[in-house]
Amino acid sequence: MREIVGVELSVLECQGEEDGMRCTLGVDIGTSSSKGVLVAEDGSILATATRAHEVDRPRSGWAEMDGRIWWDEFVSIARELLSAQPGAEPVAIGVSGMGPCVLLADDEDEPVRPAILYGVDTRSTEQIVRLTEELGEDEIVRTGGSVLTSQAGGAKMVWVADEEPEAWASARRVFMPASWLVRRLTGEYALDHQSASQLSPFYDVENERWHDPWWSRFADRIVPPPLSWAGEVAGTVTSVASALTGIPEGTPVITGTIDAWAEAVSVGAHSTGDLMLMYGTTMFLIATVTETLRTPSMWTTVGAFPGTRNLAGGMATSGALTAWLKELTDADYPLLLAEAAESGAGARGLLMLPYFAGERSPIQDPDARGVIAGLTLRHGRGDLYRAALEATALGARHNIETMRTAGADLHRVVAVGGGTQGRLWMQVVSDVTGLAQEVPATTIGASYGAAFLAASAVADGSTPLRIEDWNPVVDQIEPDPDICPIYDELFDRYLRLYESTRPVIHELADAQRAR
Repeated sequence: MREIVGVELSVLECQGEEDGMRCTLGVDIGTSSSKGVLVAEDGSILATATRAHEVDRPRSGWAEMDGRIWWDEFVSIARELLSAQPGAEPVAIGVSGMGPCVLLADDEDEPVRPAILYGVDTRSTEQIVRLTEELGEDEIVRTGGSVLTSQAGGAKMVWVADEEPEAWASARRVFMPASWLVRRLTGEYALDHQSASQLSPFYDVENERWHDPWWSRFADRIVPPPLSWAGEVAGTVTSVASALTGIPEGTPVITGTIDAWAEAVSVGAHSTGDLMLMYGTTMFLIATVTETLRTPSMWTTVGAFPGTRNLAGGMATSGALTAWLKELTDADYPLLLAEAAESGAGARGLLMLPYFAGERSPIQDPDARGVIAGLTLRHGRGDLYRAALEATALGARHNIETMRTAGADLHRVVAVGGGTQGRLWMQVVSDVTGLAQEVPATTIGASYGAAFLAASAVADGSTPLRIEDWNPVVDQIEPDPDICPIYDELFDRYLRLYESTRPVIHELADAQRAR
């Protein structure tokens, strides 16, 4: 294992059994940061910790990260959390992370190259075309549930085989952030079904297992990870991991899952008809449905729990777009939000397409680019910020309407993620979509959901835990009926603006790749 700079390797001492505080520890590896939370048995948060990191973008359309950062940050976060609560006795560890990512490692569990991130990385376009031609789109959809897009983890594996044969020759295992942490903590090689269903086209959605013919054909060098469900115990903390993290040896660790699904767990948005809206660096939407729904522009997956199915969508930018504007204007968020509120619905005649990093669902266009239409010399930064908030809301509506067309019956929306701290953003989304949003007491997100799954895994079976008891709804954002018609008209323009600018935008994307 790599040495963790600045961290002592002695085990943190907890107080005695009679004085100890039973709790669970949850850590999520996100796009822009890793977050950890220490949670008491009643769901109250005892301590939190965050480590910021950046995505590497060495070429246009690439998004990757050194996977070893994930373990380094877990170690640092765990020690900080346990130091903050000297009497803490962690009874289980929960993990989650962005995905689907592809981190390939050799026999010694050393990464053979940086991890390729989820759908924001669009490098595998040629592999998607080839796999679709060789296997047939109908057969891919029948087996895996979805057409291949930049979200397909299996296509990214094939890209490594095609483009980096030396790295591929050394690769033996495939990990995502959660499974990488499980490996480091327990020595177990495991992946949850939900994450596996996004390693398209290598997973059989209906039968909930690897599709061996295609795995053997395209990824024969890689040992398929044994599959389990997100909340199942994958193994226990080893003595080596205990010395590094301060977590007692033998502590159970769950398999974990992709962050968006852990976020849905954290707010109880996993019943049929629920829709989770995740406000983060990107925006993610998960609808829980009764049967396997298939549509070309969304992702069909299994859920975090056995027998569940989801229809999911994700935008390539959300908080990343507002952060870009903050950096560009050198203004803080409170000021930008105040000026955006003053700008009003419609941003004084501005309309933005939020495709600054291409777009995932529902247009599935890696060559889409951002557009700001209607600019005049009268517009200021508040108008631009308002237009950015509205752009993400219009993108959310586009996803929601596509889900409904596919057959999803959505009757409850729950908001989660860092963006819920700003009420204006949620209000804009409700006004644009016409949907009310429930806001629970804790919106810290995936790390909290991972902690809940861990607590559930070791709970007394006679009294099962309920997330509603841990995290009750405390607020509801209602759409403003006077403003909704304004956004109905703007949504029509939003759709037409993309269609009318797409040819030029694609030419510009080609020019960007050539630089």
